[in-house]
Amino acid sequence: MALMITDECINCDVCEPECPNDAISMGAEFYEIDPHKCTECVGHFDQPQCQEVCPVSCIPFNPEWRESREALEVKSERLKQEAAAERG
Repeated sequence: MALMITDECINCDVCEPECPNDAISMGAEFYEIDPHKCTECVGHFDQPQCQEVCPVSCIPFNPEWRESREALEVKSERLKQEAAAERG
């Protein structure tokens, strides 16, 4: 399951730099999470870092994007390999 940012977001800018997968970016009105890049920090941390730092607790799990822990681990490894390939 990926995370999502609700419209309660105050655009405080603290979540974006915490994401190890660069899944968080500014949307039209508030920050958004790309579910194709979100691994809930599996493969990096024990807890989702964006949830840990959010001062208004507006980052719940996205009920429309369900993934098992194993799927998140596979996604994390793929994203790490893609990032390494981009770095060259």
